[in-house]
Amino acid sequence: MPAPQDPGRCTRRLRNLVEPIAAVVFFAPEAQAAYVRLGFPPPRGAEDGIPLFDWGAYFVSRAACLGQVRGEVVAAAFGVFSPAWVVREIAKGWRLTDPATMVAAREHSAVAALARLLGGIPAGVARATALLQRGLAAVQVAGKPVFAGLRALGWPGTPLGDLWRACDLYREHRGDAHITSWTSMGLHGCEACIINDLYQGLRLGSYVRTRGWSAQEVDTAIAALRQRGWLEGDRLSEAGREAREAMETTTDQQQRPIIETIGKDFEELVALLTPGVRPFWWGEAIQDGPLSNGKANAPHECNPEKRHMPCGI
Repeated sequence: MPAPQDPGRCTRRLRNLVEPIAAVVFFAPEAQAAYVRLGFPPPRGAEDGIPLFDWGAYFVSRAACLGQVRGEVVAAAFGVFSPAWVVREIAKGWRLTDPATMVAAREHSAVAALARLLGGIPAGVARATALLQRGLAAVQVAGKPVFAGLRALGWPGTPLGDLWRACDLYREHRGDAHITSWTSMGLHGCEACIINDLYQGLRLGSYVRTRGWSAQEVDTAIAALRQRGWLEGDRLSEAGREAREAMETTTDQQQRPIIETIGKDFEELVALLTPGVRPFWWGEAIQDGPLSNGKANAPHECNPEKRHMPCGI
């Protein structure tokens, strides 16, 4: 099956397309309400009309596919969060719910949110899902814990459920691959997050604080990166930028089999997913729906000023 030109670049294109579909569940009111019913705190505050989610519910809902594991395991799988924070939140979360209940709540919420936002089941959902499933079947689970946990759940068996699961699988496969890439360079999770922030154009030491690291931990990580020669003032040095791009290239390589297996149908998949790219992230689209002609007023996908946006890690 002929592969698209530049499969590495294609892995990033597909990442940008599946991310809004997979991650809608983090912000959707359907999910927030479901987690509150399980005993998690309600959202506190909002940005662009989107309630900011409770981090305990985030950790437990995303980790539920792994089973009722300890917080240390979740911290290892997620990589860039302060382990002490993750351990506390996971311990509290498992006192409120269990993996099967949380997996079901998350899935039902994601499907309900997508149905509301898309106004039903758009044409092409089955074809897009089939192409993603074809590609995802080409990669193994070794070294990919969250991807493996999601794969073990199987398919929900509904059009939007299966599309969401396929997008989530691609998202978590890339996340697992990215952790492999930066740990192979000997980076600490806080250091990796700082490098990613600067790579995305964020201010030094800003977004990393949303991952639970203390000011002292951030300062220590910045000092370590300066020692490597990866920082120049408050920006990445040339060596730092090259190192960060090398991490992304290593991540691309791990996803290459997916793109190569989709093969000549890759551009068709892009076309099928493109109408739903941006609106999930922004403003009242999350709250109100359905989307009008698949469009919304939206800045670029990874706005550095929006701290709730998971940019790259």
